[in-house]
Amino acid sequence: MERIQIDVAEPKAYQAMFALEGYLAKSNLNTTQKNLIKIRASQINGCAFCIDMHINEALKAGENPRRIYVLDGWRKTEWFSDDEVALLKMTEELTVLNKNGLSEATYKNVLKHFDEQTFSQIVMAIVTINAWNRIAISTNKPLPQD
Repeated sequence: MERIQIDVAEPKAYQAMFALEGYLAKSNLNTTQKNLIKIRASQINGCAFCIDMHINEALKAGENPRRIYVLDGWRKTEWFSDDEVALLKMTEELTVLNKNGLSEATYKNVLKHFDEQTFSQIVMAIVTINAWNRIAISTNKPLPQD
């Protein structure tokens, strides 16, 4: 059964989400950092639409495909910088809130790499992709056909 598509039924809701994207576009986070957050959260949430979209964006932006292939196993490789590792850990902890939320250790580690403003922007990036994942999953957002 086809589901209601919120972008069609309630476009103002999408406009509000795009306002968050506009805010994030002007943040201190670079393209790689934003893509890592978006892809990793989408992997955890199982959002095929967002995984597809953000992997394609990352590859178009010049991301090394091998890093994308192993992103789900980032702990088992040395292909990610210390600040990226902190970002990925934070993304996981804020995406899977029912485990413990953002641990004190992760919080302190993130602050070694990012200032207060950037920390706040990371939180907003994680919140935003998790919202998009929930929208796409609840509406069975169809994957684009090539």
